[in-house]
Amino acid sequence: MAKVTTKRKNYFARFLAIAIGAAIFAAFTPAIAHAVETGTLESLTKNTSELKLSVDTSWVLITGFLVFFMQCGFAMLEAGLVRQTGVVNTLTENFIDAAVTLLAWWTTGFAIAFGTTSNGFFGVDGFFLSNAFTFNNGAIEYAMGSGGSTAPVNTLTLFFFQFAFSATASTITTGAMAERTDFKGDLIYAFIMGAVMYPIVVHWVWNNGGWLYKLNFHDFAGDAAVHTVGGWTALVGAYLLGPRPDRVWGQIPPAHNLGYATIGTMILWFGWYGFNAGSTLTLSNPGLVGLIVVNTTIAASTGAIAAFIYIYFRFRQWHLFCGLNGSLAGLVGVTAGCAYVMPWASALIGAVAGVLVLVVVDIIEWFEIDDPVGAFAVHGACGMLGIIAVGLFGHPALTTNKKAGLFLGGGFDLLGVQLGGEVAIIIFVVIFSFLMFGSIKALGLLRVNPEADRIGIDVYEHGASAWPDVYPIDDLQFDEEEE
Repeated sequence: MAKVTTKRKNYFARFLAIAIGAAIFAAFTPAIAHAVETGTLESLTKNTSELKLSVDTSWVLITGFLVFFMQCGFAMLEAGLVRQTGVVNTLTENFIDAAVTLLAWWTTGFAIAFGTTSNGFFGVDGFFLSNAFTFNNGAIEYAMGSGGSTAPVNTLTLFFFQFAFSATASTITTGAMAERTDFKGDLIYAFIMGAVMYPIVVHWVWNNGGWLYKLNFHDFAGDAAVHTVGGWTALVGAYLLGPRPDRVWGQIPPAHNLGYATIGTMILWFGWYGFNAGSTLTLSNPGLVGLIVVNTTIAASTGAIAAFIYIYFRFRQWHLFCGLNGSLAGLVGVTAGCAYVMPWASALIGAVAGVLVLVVVDIIEWFEIDDPVGAFAVHGACGMLGIIAVGLFGHPALTTNKKAGLFLGGGFDLLGVQLGGEVAIIIFVVIFSFLMFGSIKALGLLRVNPEADRIGIDVYEHGASAWPDVYPIDDLQFDEEEE
């Protein structure tokens, strides 16, 4: 009897659900028909589309602001790691590089990077943002995306977001060339990087007509386009410049203010959430955004821990500088694959990067190339690691072509493209950098005047000192006049 009662209840529940559904359908069918007839439904669809555009634009701008704020992080980090006689010069170069890069990006950079492609190598339209606006009967209309990008935001928003990336590339170079670069030379190479070199690589990697893009080269947020470019340019610049005065090989000059360096590193870590997560250019896939944020955080953490442990076993001391660079190494290492790998892979990538950065610092020192902040070790070496890591750990559910990395059973297809693309970018950047810096050097504008080595570049180039109470400039200027 109980079973019969239960069945009756089930039938009644089903009947009631069907009846309610039919009533709702009957009630709303006339309203839907009226909406279609009067155009209200079309208006609703349009409003939804406009809302999505507003959300995506807000997301890209906010994350772009974070990436731009990384300029402050670089300035603080580099100012803390150089000697006190070069602090003002380092801060000045970091500050002005952003302004110079903006002009370069506006004139030619953005067009070369995201303009309509020419055989997959560079863009040919959109100079001075000429394609960003159209006028119709006196009303201004804003173009979406660009000739080489289907970004879900307008051209101006995409321009700003990518400008912040461009500024990062030249700032990386500034760190490796700190304390002995002629300020005029810095202005020249920052402009050239933002106007020509960096945009060409971006076109290859991120323009939908770029030759590497078409090969399904994976670089989600810039290990190749930003960090490889900045890191290898920095190495060539530091090599051609020569070492800082009084440099003793095997004894890296100590950072003059680790407080600055720590603050700078934390700002960079914070800004990296804009760097990586913002590269989605949309919030339409919140799960992916969450994965990117988690991967970014894990890699930074394991990078710092691995660096601390490695350096402790070498010297039985916990060196802050090594931990800071370890976290940055982890962040760089996961930048290419933050959207393509699982969290366990991010942990491994960060740990390897945290050790790799310290090993490469020793190698660069052995080659007697003076890199005051370890720019190549952090960005060049770990940028290459990040590109290779996608080929090793890329998850088929996440990669754009649904191919797995080598260690996930995907064979060498994805890894081969990653390696080939990275080698091509390095060759181009190294050749371009030698030509660029070699030309500046031939003009006598690469290395600062030898007098700056004697009295300090801050005094010589800027007539200022970051610490006038312990490093007064009046006496130094007086000594110069006496001689």
